[in-house]
Amino acid sequence: MHIDHFNISAPAKILTEDKKFLCEVFDLVEGWRPKLSQHGYWLYYKDKVLIHLIESNDHYRNEKQGYLDHIAFRLSGLNKLIKTLKILSTEYSIKYSAERDMTQVFFETPSGVGLEAIFLKENIDE
Repeated sequence: MHIDHFNISAPAKILTEDKKFLCEVFDLVEGWRPKLSQHGYWLYYKDKVLIHLIESNDHYRNEKQGYLDHIAFRLSGLNKLIKTLKILSTEYSIKYSAERDMTQVFFETPSGVGLEAIFLKENIDE
């Protein structure tokens, strides 16, 4: 089994912000999407659709976080990600595990979806 994609459903303005943010942070591109009843976008990493963005006025940001805490991606290019998050004025936190030689970066999309970027054997340039 593997995860096929994850979906964010939000009003159109928020979806546009999330699309721009996700494309800039993860080097994703908007790609082919079938004709569906709701407006939206499919974001691809290389040739694989990874994120579905669906326009919905029935979904809204909760004041309290639900049980799903975050979605994690294993990446390379830690310093590039930090630079991009700074340019986008995105708050983030960093944890380092010496035992695993792993750096974790936690942040949120404009719509509030929690994300984690995992970097093995990469450290932040000082």
